[in-house]
Amino acid sequence: RGGGSEFEPDLEKGLEMRKWVLSGILASEETYLSHLEALLLPMKPLKAAATTSQPVLTSQQIETIFFKVPELYEIHKEFYDGLFPRVQQWSHQQRVGDLFQKLASQLGVYRAFVDNYEVAMETAEKCCQANAQFAEISEGLCLGTSFLCFHCFFFFFTALLYKPVDRVTRSTLVLHDLLKHTPVSHPDHPLLQDALRISQNFLSSINEEITPRRQSMTVKKGEHRQLLKDSFMVELVEGARKLRHVFLFTDLFLCAKLKKQIGGKSQQYDCKWYIPLTDLSFQMVDESEAVPNIPLVPDEELDAMKIKISQIKNDIQREKRANKGSKVIERLKKKLSEQESLLLLMSPNMAFRVHNRNGKSYTFLISSDYERAEWRENIREQQKKCDFSLTSVELQMLTNSCVKLQTVHNIPLTINKEDDESPGLYGFLNVIVHSATGFKQSSNLYCTLEVDSFGYFVNKAKTRVYRDTTEPNWNEEFEIELEGSQTLRILCYEKCYNKMKLTKEDGESTDRIMGKGQIQLDPQALQDKDWQRTVISMNGVEVKLSVKFTSREFSLKRMPSRKQTGVFGVKIAIVTKRERSKVPYIVRQCVEEIERRGMEEVGIYRVSGVATDIQALKAAFDVNNKDVSVMMSEMDVNAIAGTLKLYFRELPEPLFTDELYPNFAEGIGRYCKGNEMELRNELWNDILHQLKMSRFLKGRLRIE
Repeated sequence: RGGGSEFEPDLEKGLEMRKWVLSGILASEETYLSHLEALLLPMKPLKAAATTSQPVLTSQQIETIFFKVPELYEIHKEFYDGLFPRVQQWSHQQRVGDLFQKLASQLGVYRAFVDNYEVAMETAEKCCQANAQFAEISEGLCLGTSFLCFHCFFFFFTALLYKPVDRVTRSTLVLHDLLKHTPVSHPDHPLLQDALRISQNFLSSINEEITPRRQSMTVKKGEHRQLLKDSFMVELVEGARKLRHVFLFTDLFLCAKLKKQIGGKSQQYDCKWYIPLTDLSFQMVDESEAVPNIPLVPDEELDAMKIKISQIKNDIQREKRANKGSKVIERLKKKLSEQESLLLLMSPNMAFRVHNRNGKSYTFLISSDYERAEWRENIREQQKKCDFSLTSVELQMLTNSCVKLQTVHNIPLTINKEDDESPGLYGFLNVIVHSATGFKQSSNLYCTLEVDSFGYFVNKAKTRVYRDTTEPNWNEEFEIELEGSQTLRILCYEKCYNKMKLTKEDGESTDRIMGKGQIQLDPQALQDKDWQRTVISMNGVEVKLSVKFTSREFSLKRMPSRKQTGVFGVKIAIVTKRERSKVPYIVRQCVEEIERRGMEEVGIYRVSGVATDIQALKAAFDVNNKDVSVMMSEMDVNAIAGTLKLYFRELPEPLFTDELYPNFAEGIGRYCKGNEMELRNELWNDILHQLKMSRFLKGRLRIE
């Protein structure tokens, strides 16, 4: 249009979005109609068979199972046929509100469908459990050019049974989007408002009835198989890591694989294996039994993935600010999902093994002892009261129903987060673990701290063991780095020194978890930078904590060097000149001590050391205490690693310099294999040469 258009640019864009939303509704309606057609196709042959001497189903059973499905098909066929030509002949003045208003006025048919659900399910299950004559007769049911066995039809029916209810939910959400892009002055606006009001009222009226049904599946009359917990996990299969979705029901533990979606087909699961809870145990590894080897991914490779993820996120934000095309952003989002998926697959290294008393064992890898303990507790609690019965028919039906039953719908990737969802906290969280009360008998007690980072939880700190007490007073401070973190978890353990009492579970010596709890890291509450005291209650035990948050903006801020003595906060050139060495004494001492006794530790630089130990070492190095090597030999290796990290963090200028930081980030982010490793090495040599020349020219540090 020319300058005389009656539409403003923003209004024009909104109306274009209106057409885009309607095109999406059309495509969705087409898929939904195909689902309804799939349900209706068997009706004719089933009805014909009902009049013979050997009916597959009685007329009453057919009426019950397919209740209101033909009416729903006719309603949506009429809606689709009315909407299609209007979208094809589109103009901004085009009206569609009357079609949505009429569709909303017919929601009473959905009410009848929902009210009949329980009876339809019971009828379907009775038919599935019928004798072989039904299967023999139903093998002749022709659906187009393919044959569908009677049992398979009911698997399909069960999977599609919630389609109509889900349709109302999705339609209501899309109707909301359509209304948002429809100007108030447009004739459709009041009609769409009315349709949205009717739909929302209908949804709220049936939600209370539908929710419990979505979370359960009938096993026998009067009993239900309830979903208790589900989660994505990494399974170790013949040495390879595989992403799985696991489901804990009231009577069984099911491991499923999410099938790839092809051509817009609905989500489906493939059952890999299951264990009845009556037969499930947590594998007790005998001394002579070989424990499956867990392939560990080196920390440097995981760090490279994290840096690459951070780089891509920054690129996405830059493209958004530059208002670049959506294709560039979509490509970056795809790369981000690939990297995040790889990190989630490769990072877990803690074994969680389950054993079927009548068969084999299975190994999962998870990153959090908190989650491993939670799964064990849930399973053990349910084992006290479960009974088991499952036919092959029911197994297939159950697997199909997992799409509807799941509570964890998405892998924790950035692309699966809502735009308004909190990105979490970035910076440093100081935590003081003060004390604990509520223990019934004297024990050797310690705590660990976990935070979420890049979509999964990792262990970040561990207190010392407080021996023979019911009221430990640790009073230990830790500094924990946060990378998009939202939750702080604490686990309290009893340290077992008596080897006769050690539980050989999952092939390793494990201390007993006495309690666990967590707190949400509220950005608003933590912004005032003051210490905040809190109490975490867990299984009758109370642990007292204090927390303080420093944002990345302040924690990484370099301060000009005013010190001429000591080593912390002093330029490297000054320290090396004073010590007459090429590498500062603190760096040599810390690295040597870590390499001497810390190479077998997991997460040397990731797990936080005790802050008081780090400060003691800092003071000793600053005054050139001759006993510093003795102090280090008596301290936890994580405290030594923490001292080295603190030294580098307090340098007036980054070791790798501000101007060369992007080059180092690119070099670390290049995770290469095969021949590409040579290119990566060349890149590193070039960057290090640039650093050498930069340091030499500026006179800050001689590098030979």
